[in-house]
Amino acid sequence: MEEIAVTQDNQHLISSDLANHYKVVPKSGNDALLELFIDDNQNQDVIKDELELLLGKEVSFFSCSNMAIEKALSLYYRKDRESVNSKSLNIDKNDFLENLLYEAKSLKSSDIHFEIYENSARIRFRIDGQLIERYKVEKDNYLELVNKVKIKSKLNITEKRLPQDGRITNESFDIRVSVLPTLYGEKIVMRLLGQDASNIDLSTLGLKSEELEMYLEAVRKPNGIILISGPTGSGKTTTLYATLRLLNDNHRNIVTVEDPIEYTLKGINQVQLKEDIGLTFASALRSFLRQDPDIIMLGEIRDPETAMMAIRASLTGHLVLSTIHTNSAVGTISRIIDMGIPSYLIAETLNLSVAQRLVRKLCEDCKKETPVNIDDFPLNFNFPYTIDKCYKPSGCNKCYHTGYRGRTAIYEVLNIDNKTASAIKNNAVVELFENNKEYKTLSDKAFDIFAKGETSLEEIYSILINL
Repeated sequence: MEEIAVTQDNQHLISSDLANHYKVVPKSGNDALLELFIDDNQNQDVIKDELELLLGKEVSFFSCSNMAIEKALSLYYRKDRESVNSKSLNIDKNDFLENLLYEAKSLKSSDIHFEIYENSARIRFRIDGQLIERYKVEKDNYLELVNKVKIKSKLNITEKRLPQDGRITNESFDIRVSVLPTLYGEKIVMRLLGQDASNIDLSTLGLKSEELEMYLEAVRKPNGIILISGPTGSGKTTTLYATLRLLNDNHRNIVTVEDPIEYTLKGINQVQLKEDIGLTFASALRSFLRQDPDIIMLGEIRDPETAMMAIRASLTGHLVLSTIHTNSAVGTISRIIDMGIPSYLIAETLNLSVAQRLVRKLCEDCKKETPVNIDDFPLNFNFPYTIDKCYKPSGCNKCYHTGYRGRTAIYEVLNIDNKTASAIKNNAVVELFENNKEYKTLSDKAFDIFAKGETSLEEIYSILINL
């Protein structure tokens, strides 16, 4: 598919409203002539006359595919939220799904939601962790839309009573498809998975210099366990793959078991979890140990059996990386103990415990300064230090009127040194860090970026509550 690149100077040659209305993208221009890319299926003579009348200059066209035009429009001429919400989707076009996927990818969306209700249907994109409505769909056309997605993902179009899972493989990314029967029809969620992890760099993820140094020291040990905790969508998998990319070389055998495989990395042996046929994290790990691995990555430690297998693998000279669902780095240790793993084994094998979150950043073009109101904070919240001003979201065209643009990661990194290992053995790790002023929790990190004006109180409120 051809790509249309628009420079910043050329972008101002035509307004967003005209570009989207006539489906044109500027190529070049001056005071007398404007050259535009246009879909070769459009009535160019009529559009040429109208644009010349509106712009007061000569217009010439260069034919291009509809897909290239739509992708360029989504990249360089995004509509504001109100106009996007009222846009209707033309599902009659054969390439509508391709256009939708490229649009979602260009907007850095992680998921596409197709939803139907009693009298309406819509498509929403998850951008920066928040769902934003992109299209309204006529209810009569929704069934056709669902069938097209099912066919593309090789699912049974006649089965409407049971959930189904499928996959679409694209040239630049994979899509995991989940279909769920609801009261008024089938709801579809498409998760966009990046295929290539070769550009993920550990140094750019948000770790502070001292945290990065501590992390690198732990992952370069020949054996042990590194655990990363956080809720779904907190960036755990990205951190793991940035680590694997760093460790990946011709002298190491790296194997992973994941659900799903979100990235691919050359030189790494990846296994897709299939619990319906008995391929679980624990059973895969058992097989891995017969594959002469150096490094093992488990998508998640969910149960005592998997946790014990990970402990055994680390004791026999392997480096094990995995994720776990806990609220904090210290809480991870308590969680493993609750699974029934002896504390002395945890103390011997755990190299590092990391907790992370993704926090939306305020849009720099529209954020508004406001005085700090103590009553807005969670009850009994202890301020690490005093601040007299903060910022709140406002909303503009550049941030889809959400008030936020982009995300940043915050990390709590717990290094298992001799003192911490001794506390783990004595089941006193919580007490060790409870009143430790030097130890930075996720709550402390969240408050730091709030104090710097990078995010709002609403965005970090849940982190301040949990910790």
